[in-house]
Amino acid sequence: MADDAPSGLAALFEAHRAELLRFLAARTGNAVEAEDLAQELWLRAHRAPSGPVANGRAYLFRVANNLVLDQVRERVRRQKRDHSWHAAEYGEPGTAGDAPDARADIEGAAFEREEAALLASAIANLPEGARRAFRLHKIDGLSHAEVAAELGISKSGVEKHIALAMRHLRAALSD
Repeated sequence: MADDAPSGLAALFEAHRAELLRFLAARTGNAVEAEDLAQELWLRAHRAPSGPVANGRAYLFRVANNLVLDQVRERVRRQKRDHSWHAAEYGEPGTAGDAPDARADIEGAAFEREEAALLASAIANLPEGARRAFRLHKIDGLSHAEVAAELGISKSGVEKHIALAMRHLRAALSD
C-alpha cells in the first residue's frame, strides 16, 4: 500500500463518493453545488484526525447533510444582508407587494416548530425496535441491510419495523 493512499474517513469517502454525490445532488437540487459540497466533504475527511467512529458511512452522510444545511443558512443570511443593503441604499420598497409579510414568517415558523415537536414526540413514542430501526434508516441514512447488521436482526425484520414506524408516524401526524 502506498504512503499517500487514503485511510480512515478519507478512504470511506472514496468508497462512497458516488453515493454521497447523489445524496448531495438530491438535497441541493443542483449538480454543481453538489460537487462543491462533495469537495468540501472530501477536504474535511482528509483533515479529520483518525479516531474511532462507530459508523463511518453514517458519519459522512451526517456531515454531508450538515454542509447542505450550512449552505442554506448562508444563502438566507446573504439574502437578508442584500435586502438590508438595498433598503438602506435605495429606501424601503414602495409597494406592498415588495414588503415581506412578517406575520406569515412568524406563523410559518410557529407551525414548523409545532410540527417538529409533534414528529419528535411521535418518534419517541414508537416501540423500541421500530424507533431504533427508523432512526438508523431514515435519520442516519443506513440501508436496510446495514440496519439489520447493526441491530442483529434480519432484513425482513428491519422492513417490518420501518413499516410499523411509518404507520405510527402517519397516524400521529394526521391527527
